[in-house]
Amino acid sequence: MLAFCTMALSIRALAGALSIFEILAIRSASGVAVLLALIALRPDLRGEIVPRRMALHVLRNTVHFAAQYSWALSVTLLPLAAVFAIEFTAPAWVALLAVLLLGERLTPSRIGVLLLGFVGVLVILRPGLATFQPAALLVLAAAFGFAVALTVTKTLTATTATLAILFWMNVMQLPIAVAGSDLTFVTRLGVGDLPALTGVAMSGLASHYALTNAFRAGDATIVVPLDFVRIPLIALVGRIFYGEPLDPFVFLGAGLIVIGIVWNLRAETRRPA
Repeated sequence: MLAFCTMALSIRALAGALSIFEILAIRSASGVAVLLALIALRPDLRGEIVPRRMALHVLRNTVHFAAQYSWALSVTLLPLAAVFAIEFTAPAWVALLAVLLLGERLTPSRIGVLLLGFVGVLVILRPGLATFQPAALLVLAAAFGFAVALTVTKTLTATTATLAILFWMNVMQLPIAVAGSDLTFVTRLGVGDLPALTGVAMSGLASHYALTNAFRAGDATIVVPLDFVRIPLIALVGRIFYGEPLDPFVFLGAGLIVIGIVWNLRAETRRPA
């Protein structure tokens, strides 16, 4: 939760000096550097990053990069709480994609998570009203992209180590980010940008690492509801640092999305394998 919030704050802090491509280039370059250092210190890990199922890695990382770009851009345009709340529709998209692409069964709880997610987004966005912000559609697009990446990841994890997924994610996304960057961007940075640069560099890997190991250590029905604390936490951060109002519709919509996801999680853990 701290890593996700740090990433959002760091992107906001750097957005005045750098483009989104340049921020993501820093994120991927630092990820590659850290992972290569780890592999250098632990030669026994080299076997885990041997290229396997590369077509799936390319698909995952291309879609994930597009989703990351949309999410990062939305962080600069929308209240942080709204971004994080809408992003939580990703599990609903995953449930739908699992049915369409992986041939999984459409259960009542999966229908419920889709319907409650849809209603929750409508509550947050309030389409047709003066409060509607078109930039929120970026977050919806990002959530769908994250869901596609998660669905592909589910296929990859059957034969691929977490280290390999993280390594190829950063290696493949780095040239995409660099291609959209002005490589002289370092001249636009000053000492005051160092905390934000450190936040971008460390929080990307930290969030993936922490969440993956949380799922290894505990049931999804415990881990995912804890992750929802991100919404009030980022709302408080937005209030303190940027004076963003605490919109009750964001919390109401987020609550509906959370109810659907928790219902589906509980049903999934009780369903026979």
